[in-house]
Amino acid sequence: EALERTDYLERSLRGGFPEAVRRQGRRRERFFESYVNDLLDRDVTQLADIQRRSDLHRLLRLVADSMAQPMVTARLGEALRLPDSTARRYLSLFEEVFLIKRIPAWSSTATKRAAKTPKALFVDTGIGSHLAGRGLSRLQRDDALAGPVLENLVLSELAKQISWSLTRPWLGHYRTRDGDEVDGVLEAPGGRIVGVEVKPTRSVRLEDFRGLKHLQKRVPQRFHRGVVLYTGAEVLSFGEGLTAQPISSLWA
Repeated sequence: EALERTDYLERSLRGGFPEAVRRQGRRRERFFESYVNDLLDRDVTQLADIQRRSDLHRLLRLVADSMAQPMVTARLGEALRLPDSTARRYLSLFEEVFLIKRIPAWSSTATKRAAKTPKALFVDTGIGSHLAGRGLSRLQRDDALAGPVLENLVLSELAKQISWSLTRPWLGHYRTRDGDEVDGVLEAPGGRIVGVEVKPTRSVRLEDFRGLKHLQKRVPQRFHRGVVLYTGAEVLSFGEGLTAQPISSLWA
């Protein structure tokens, strides 16, 4: 598909719920608000005895602010003055009602400096973007805000496709204490690895492959391919096993 950067951002903001896709502007926002309120105030409270429902809403918005980023539960709890055990319980409840999905950290014996903090994705990128207050105009101006939204879109799409894939790879992310990172790591049952980076830009530079090259160097025998998914339209080669592809190649 010939999609522009704005098209990808719009797809991220509307999400996948038919009710949201059919609506625009304030009508879509009201759907998101109603959906989240129903889940938290009805479904979640049926699963557990919640003393202060307002804490659920505040915590979920904090998770949205750090969408597709490593999530340190203790810091979230501290920000809301919640015990760590309570914050962890609430996050598990968010997963049970399919609001969020935690992506574990990937490591191997060859990557001993890898961090172990999971990432939090919103199952629906539209809901996450709404809770974080990220509208189209803000995302168009700021790649630092657009990046996590598009990363959430890509990783959640990979998670969905894994559910029907014959290969059934494991999905994680890779990050070291030295700052090297790969947004998504797919590991097949036999150990073969594909790394995925997401960039909100229309062009790709060699330095965008820094994390993928680091991973390739650490596990050369298992590294099958490294892909940078970006908002441009061309498929480009950046060396053996390294390519840049449009985000739409996920479904085109």
